Amino acid sequence: MFSPADDRTALTRIGTGLVTLLAFLSVGFHVTLIFTGLLPNLVVRPLHLALALPWVFVIGARGSAFGRASGWLCAAAGIAICLYIALHADALGDQYGYTEGWLQRIGGILIILMVLEMARRAVKLALPALAVIALFYGLFGEYLPGEFGHPGLPFDSLLGTLTIAEGGLWGPLTGVSVNVVAVFIVLGALVGAGHGGTGFMNVATRLAGRLKGGAAKVSVLASALFGSISGSASANVASTGAFTIPTMRRLGYPAPLAAAVEAVASSGGQIMPPLMGAGAFVMVELLSTTYDTIVAAAFLPAILFFLAVWFGIDWFAARDGLRPMDAAEIPDRRAVLTTLPFFAIPFGALLIVLFGTGYTPQYAAGVAIFAAAAMLPFDTDRFAGLRVTWERFSGAAIDAARQIAMIASIILCAGLIIGVLNMTGLGVKVTSAILSFSGGQLWAALLLTALACLILGMEVPTTAAYVICISVAGPALQELGLPPLTAHLFVFWYALLSTITPPVCGTVFIAAGMADAPWLKVAGNAMRLGIGLYIVPLGIVANPALIALTETPVYAFGAFLKLGLGLALMSWGLVNLSSGLRALAAFAAGVAVVFAFGI
Repeated sequence: MFSPADDRTALTRIGTGLVTLLAFLSVGFHVTLIFTGLLPNLVVRPLHLALALPWVFVIGARGSAFGRASGWLCAAAGIAICLYIALHADALGDQYGYTEGWLQRIGGILIILMVLEMARRAVKLALPALAVIALFYGLFGEYLPGEFGHPGLPFDSLLGTLTIAEGGLWGPLTGVSVNVVAVFIVLGALVGAGHGGTGFMNVATRLAGRLKGGAAKVSVLASALFGSISGSASANVASTGAFTIPTMRRLGYPAPLAAAVEAVASSGGQIMPPLMGAGAFVMVELLSTTYDTIVAAAFLPAILFFLAVWFGIDWFAARDGLRPMDAAEIPDRRAVLTTLPFFAIPFGALLIVLFGTGYTPQYAAGVAIFAAAAMLPFDTDRFAGLRVTWERFSGAAIDAARQIAMIASIILCAGLIIGVLNMTGLGVKVTSAILSFSGGQLWAALLLTALACLILGMEVPTTAAYVICISVAGPALQELGLPPLTAHLFVFWYALLSTITPPVCGTVFIAAGMADAPWLKVAGNAMRLGIGLYIVPLGIVANPALIALTETPVYAFGAFLKLGLGLALMSWGLVNLSSGLRALAAFAAGVAVVFAFGI
């Protein structure tokens, strides 16, 4: 996966001015879409890909001269095909998903290859490998015996639906990436470019630094705040971990514990409203619901997750004598008040427009973007100067454009898989298989789905794992009586399991490297602290009132208190494993409380 370090290398290779211009072009395009009304999907979505291609193939290129040269060729070919589709959108729409002539066939094949290679360079091999398997199934699945075969698809229909219609690359998932995810990425980049990061770190430190296990609790609060803006576990670890991990180590925290705290808290940022990462916006599209419905349903479960982490830190602190942060490291009230507006003003603008008006989430983000941009020219006590202001704006644009390209790589590749599933009916067949293996029992189907999410999430990014799993397992869960929103939240949470669960646990690897700790010990501590990630989704199923905060708030808070007690007991048991039977009894009692009065 390419990183800011790769971008800095690219700046010296192809010129700062060109990279900055491309960044502002990408940011300007996506922000402008908020206020321009409806534009044809076959214009907007190919342009979204065209703007993302250089960031993966050219700016993010590394390695041999051949790899860099091939990157230029791939970017040029991909941009040319995207422009062709955008310029001929009306004529292509009249072809009803069929390619015509060798030019369109070659272009369709090339753009699929570009998307696969883009995903390989940006997010490793697993996701494009799944897409290739799906494409081969679409081409040759008619030759499979039994129920998993399909009647066959004409080549021009398969290729056309995926590349010149809205059934694959340019489908609803890409629409979410273009219209919603990109603008929230821009917002997060602008908040982080100024003093916004310092603002929420100061708030977290002021609130939790003096408590038992204070440095670890600062990590929890900071990661929840930053994660609610960024929605990226990896970015969360890299940003907040740069402060919290060294602080915990300096206060005597064992390195595996310090890294585990940051890895778990950062993973939770993706389920923390109001943003929750790209997956939440995809959920809105798939459920055809409103964003505030998703946020209201996700709020109490997310708080439960962070409470479980908080409980775990308390038990570790009591057991190992982890002391609070030094008084000199706690920011004074003036430092908090002078940096808080850089975070609170754009965040407040977002929430007011999002929940206080009838406007869309992207419009709310647009207002917050302008609020965050207005803060960039200022330091806490003066005007920052033209040079610093320009550096902040250009840095935010480059960071946003790079992240937009990475998300586009994931979603476009996942769009190929979903397109084939829809055309061949494979999702229905997998649903039937899940129902058969589970024997018609909901809990068996849930466990099968959870296992599938864990395995798929080991190499596929969270959003892609969620989209693929809900496409094939969601109908089976709903057929067994699970409400659609509950099914989606269940799968979304379990798609995050691989961030802290061995053998592939991305946030653990990053945090372990920052703390110079053995990753397996970090993973062990992370699984103990992150017990909520494993239990809360099951608790949602057993206690459906938990996500009905707006409909039945009294029952929702009752379920919240019950689950909180259960997670506290389980956290104590996991931390105090050496206590033998007492720990086992506490863990068993926690499980009983969580599932009491369940379905």
